[in-house]
Amino acid sequence: MEEVELKFQVPPAARKAVEAAVAGPRAARRIRLRAAYFDTSTGALAAAGLALRLRKEGRSWVQTLKGTLPEGTSMTRAEHNVPRAEAGAAVPAIDPQLHTHTPVGAALLKVLHGTDGALAQVIGTDIWRRARTVRVAGGVVELAFDVGVIEASDAMPPRRLPVCELEIELKRGSPQAVVATAQRWVARHALWLDTRSKAELGHLLSHDDAMAVPLRASEVKLSKTMTPAAALEAVLRSCLAQISVNASQIASGSHAPEHTHQLRVGLRRLRTALRFFDGVRLADAIDEVSREQLVVDAATLFRQLGQARDRAAVAEPLAIELARALVAVGQSGALPRLPATAEELDPTVLVRQPGAQRLMLNLISRVQGAGPEAAARPTALPQGGPTSDAVAPAALLPLRSRLAKRLNRWHRQVLVDAQAFDTLDDEGRHRLRKRIKRLRYAVEFSASLFDERAVRSYLKAMRALQERLGTVNDVAVGIALYSAAAPADARALFALGWLASQRERALAACKPDLKRFVGSQRFWRERPKGSARK
Repeated sequence: MEEVELKFQVPPAARKAVEAAVAGPRAARRIRLRAAYFDTSTGALAAAGLALRLRKEGRSWVQTLKGTLPEGTSMTRAEHNVPRAEAGAAVPAIDPQLHTHTPVGAALLKVLHGTDGALAQVIGTDIWRRARTVRVAGGVVELAFDVGVIEASDAMPPRRLPVCELEIELKRGSPQAVVATAQRWVARHALWLDTRSKAELGHLLSHDDAMAVPLRASEVKLSKTMTPAAALEAVLRSCLAQISVNASQIASGSHAPEHTHQLRVGLRRLRTALRFFDGVRLADAIDEVSREQLVVDAATLFRQLGQARDRAAVAEPLAIELARALVAVGQSGALPRLPATAEELDPTVLVRQPGAQRLMLNLISRVQGAGPEAAARPTALPQGGPTSDAVAPAALLPLRSRLAKRLNRWHRQVLVDAQAFDTLDDEGRHRLRKRIKRLRYAVEFSASLFDERAVRSYLKAMRALQERLGTVNDVAVGIALYSAAAPADARALFALGWLASQRERALAACKPDLKRFVGSQRFWRERPKGSARK
């Protein structure tokens, strides 16, 4: 079976109100759920996205296996439950064979086949749950308010992590019912989405890890027979994973700068995808309502997070080189203090805010419609042919040709700026860098539709130029930041002079990569029939 669920962390100030709202007018009773999670000594199950547990629900034990779905989202997982009736045992013996005849069970056995097969309890949970089933528009959902603890069983002394969260699970109807319900609860109680399951949190706890590894962009696989809608859905799923996983870690309050960077990359990829597939519709019922808000919220969060990123860019690695330059002229290696920026906010605060949460829920809603079977549907031309007044000409093209036209347009825009590079100011060079990033993400989205070697060569030239322009941009940011501090700090004046020389070097270093990119072959161009590959 498939579990459709969203989980949210509950802030301390809202806990009483959330529990009361879940309990409802008849005060749904609380039940105690004690569970043991199992894994190999090397954590093979966790690495494969699987969670195997035994949970005591009242007086009964249930063995459950959960796993990620190939085409899943933040709210869908495969799940298989088996009742266990072993009286007298504190915890029944775990039996992986009970899940054999299910897809997720086959995945489990495949993972265990590469190990010695030994399973041991790695974490335990002790949760008090208050749950109520409610009928909502589009279906029936269960609201579950969980309070308790996750404990690393094999740690000495035991390590514990408190739990206070709300789960919204679909019992019957459309997945949109879960999203719509979540939107109301988030708005009312300032909850924030957490894609990390109890098993994942326990795995981190058992390894004494403060945080999960930042999630980078996943590869997107498109096929020529996909409809544009199915292709867009595949791309948005990749964006959603990168955004929601990194945002969940940031929202927890424990994160690294790379989590913020990867979240910004995910947001930029999302914005690129919406422009690259401009005019493509997903589910009619939600598309027009959410798309404009999605664009606004993604741009807003990206810009807010950029304040912290700009200062980090000055801090590393420019700060190291600047400190050496100060020492070389007889100054202290201490850097000039950057002025405080009113707009700079803690990334944790930004990700927990309503706009960021609305962004993720709207994105989940958009990719929860057609489902993976849409990818198998061939592209169908509307009735009326190319002259139909109902459809724009680009919409009549096969997916590969449609995306090639957009790639060609964006490539030409980059070429215009690249060929005029010597005349561009800082703003123009920053625009060029943004256009290159946008083009790069579009190429990566559509790469599987074209010749692999040609795509790889094109991306190599593009990434080299992007890196060079990144250095130019970081120097420009440093100049802007230190300019505000210069009148009051002699070291800031030195920093400005040093940065100016660095900018000239960085600009000169761009020239060879600009030349290579301008001369790069457009891999999406069709070769005339009968022409030979050079």
